[in-house]
Amino acid sequence: MKLPVVIHQARLGADEFRVIRPAQPLSHAVLIDHDRHLDVYLDQDAARRIAGLWMLAARSPRSLIHLPMRANRPPEREVPDDVGFQLDLVLLHHSLQFAPSSWKQMRSRLGAGRPQTLNLSDTDPVDNAAADWAARHYRENRDLFHQHLHAETLFTTGSAKVFRETARYFLDVARNGPSYVPVHPSYPYFCTELHSNDGILGDAREIHIEYCDQWSS
Repeated sequence: MKLPVVIHQARLGADEFRVIRPAQPLSHAVLIDHDRHLDVYLDQDAARRIAGLWMLAARSPRSLIHLPMRANRPPEREVPDDVGFQLDLVLLHHSLQFAPSSWKQMRSRLGAGRPQTLNLSDTDPVDNAAADWAARHYRENRDLFHQHLHAETLFTTGSAKVFRETARYFLDVARNGPSYVPVHPSYPYFCTELHSNDGILGDAREIHIEYCDQWSS
């Protein structure tokens, strides 16, 4: 997978951070905060690119992966009545120890950045869900997602392993959503979920991921 991105460098005090953004806007992707859970609505292109950015988070422990989405228009298809708040998303490795409270200041300092095309593996991330079920539910499991909310941005922090193994959720939507929806007119919803029973969520809410093919221009 070739993934065009823009790489930014920003300094906060004595620390310098690298921020990676998709080169083209994720126009057909929204992240909505519904208080008890989070919803992601996306089309095929956005699902595929977010899968790539998810894999990039696994292999770039010294970077913040920023997905600007909060200003996007939601899909035309009806979404839940409790509209909630739209958010940006930042993915980061837990070892980076970045303080979300510094994000607004750092975001304002990001310049034009440097375009680059990254080559990611064309093979699926390894799916060891069945084999790792016991390990994921072991009380010492540290390969978990944690979330923090600041400056209209959801910070999702995790290990390389949990990012690598969960990129498949977005690949599943990209591959199967477009073919599923047209042949199921009575229930045209193709979705998956980062669920609390999966053993991947620590201090984090569930994320519902849904394919949508009708978007406002």
